Amino acid sequence: MTRSFVVAVALVVAVNAGAQAHNDSVPDLAQLAARPQSEMADVVTRFSEDLNSLQRRYDSPNSPAQRPRLRAFYTDWSSHLKSIDFDKLSQEGKVDYVLLNSYFKHELFLIDRQEKLRAETSPLVPFADRLLALQDTRRDLKPVNAQASAAVLASVARQVDSLRALIESPPKLDTTKGAAPKPMAPKVSRTVANRSAKTIDQIRSALADWNKYYNGYDPLFTWWNKDPYRKLDESLAAYSKTLKERLVGFKSSEATASGAANQGPIIGDPIGAEGLKGDLAYEMIPYTPEELIAIAQKEYAFSLSEAKKASREMGFGDNWKAAMEKVKETYVEPGKQPDLIRDLARQAESFFAQHDWVTIPELAKEDWNMEMMSPARQRVAPFFLGGEEILVSYPTDEMSEEDKMMSLRGNNPHFSHATVFHELNPGHHLQFFMAARYNPHRQLFSTPFWHEGQSLYWEMFLWDHGFQVSPEDRMGALFWRMHRSARIIFSMKFHLGQMTPEQAVQFLVDTVDFERANAEGEVRRSFSGDYSPLYQIGYMIGGLELRALHKELVDSGKMTDRAFHDAVLQGGPMPIAMVRARLANKTLTRDGPEPWRFSEELPPPVPAPDRGSK
Repeated sequence: MTRSFVVAVALVVAVNAGAQAHNDSVPDLAQLAARPQSEMADVVTRFSEDLNSLQRRYDSPNSPAQRPRLRAFYTDWSSHLKSIDFDKLSQEGKVDYVLLNSYFKHELFLIDRQEKLRAETSPLVPFADRLLALQDTRRDLKPVNAQASAAVLASVARQVDSLRALIESPPKLDTTKGAAPKPMAPKVSRTVANRSAKTIDQIRSALADWNKYYNGYDPLFTWWNKDPYRKLDESLAAYSKTLKERLVGFKSSEATASGAANQGPIIGDPIGAEGLKGDLAYEMIPYTPEELIAIAQKEYAFSLSEAKKASREMGFGDNWKAAMEKVKETYVEPGKQPDLIRDLARQAESFFAQHDWVTIPELAKEDWNMEMMSPARQRVAPFFLGGEEILVSYPTDEMSEEDKMMSLRGNNPHFSHATVFHELNPGHHLQFFMAARYNPHRQLFSTPFWHEGQSLYWEMFLWDHGFQVSPEDRMGALFWRMHRSARIIFSMKFHLGQMTPEQAVQFLVDTVDFERANAEGEVRRSFSGDYSPLYQIGYMIGGLELRALHKELVDSGKMTDRAFHDAVLQGGPMPIAMVRARLANKTLTRDGPEPWRFSEELPPPVPAPDRGSK
């Protein structure tokens, strides 16, 4: 048999296999057509589209026109929702009603929170509404008064320069009897100063959009506003820099550099006990922050015990950090990380193919892509990210030697073994794939407790079923499990004012053996403002909720693994308490289900077999 004949046969087999896979990617259309739909789906879709329209229309963040319009919008929808006969809805319809009603309440709660935050920044940014109103007027399609707008720009520039001068060169206190008090710079916290600087940067962006619309197209506008706009933009930039340097603690180069949000001190914006209470109520989590911290500490204790067990197998006794260091040194050379990620993804898919746990459509295995993460993004995301594609975090040539080694060590094969499937199948990629095809209207109710909780649930599920065989792979899985416990602790304590970002970084280094640069990236990511305050607790808490629900429905024999997992994915994103209401047909009122104390119903964590030390 010639080599060319073998190659030809192999090609035919591959082509036929590919054709078969493509045929298998077509779903059961009859079953799809017969799928029951929520009576509320069109209501949710209409609301979502109307909201998108308003957000496009009122695109100047926190402007004097946007604030009352959105408040009225949510209030009106909330009022009209009561006209629907809740008792006549199916369970799926009731689920959507509850989710939409809860969404309205929370959005109004967030508007009230934003008003308080705006009041705190107004001493440093008293001119915000005057400038944002210019964009509001443009969006109203009203004729611009070129001379009047130039006067506003010039007036605000003087106000900005005066405020900056008070901060840069505060006047000396005059103790002369009867002397008139001199104006002083507002006294605010670093948090409020940092928020004010961000607000100024947002105003500059909105103002640039406003100016671009008229400049060069309207000769009279350009004649009046060209110079005042330039001077105001320079004044705002200088003022933002001063706030960052003098009140927040940025270095000069950090305050002006592109992507400054990924540099400088980590500040964050804690929401306090009342903020946490409101956000936890929206997620239907009937626990206090202190109770959540206790749950996390219990989970961490299990992971620490397992880490010591793996450490003993590796020959390091109970010195689990020494074993973790050995694992970190197994990194692949630069340029080889994409191959590793590909192989680990296929390994996970092959493992799932051996069991009847969940439906992973052939197209979902075929359609994901891989891209490399930019160096700037790696400052806040030191590990790879996933979804429709997987973003690989690995050193680039422009990094310092120290940062290169931290990235190599933090993305080693054993850490990656436990998280590639978290990002791809059956994790985030499969979630996005299914959410786009089943109940897509529920993407409005996206929550980390569903998205991140589900991916973390799969990490624990595969641990229970022996996916991590070697002690090195188990150590990699436990790194992430300890990490997710630590996230609950440091994020809750930060928002309660009990832990600073610097302490959170050290906490990750001490309790999870994070590389310091990676710990800083994780904490920066948590508190940068791009993620909701509860995002970091959504991983472990959402995962534990799903574990408790699995025990209730699968371990009891009411559902199979496959039926349970498919139903979670096909139901669409929502708080896990509402997933339970759907699948267990729990009684619902307009305000939702009865509180669910899921931690009291958790199955015990599964320890790895103790194989002894080498």
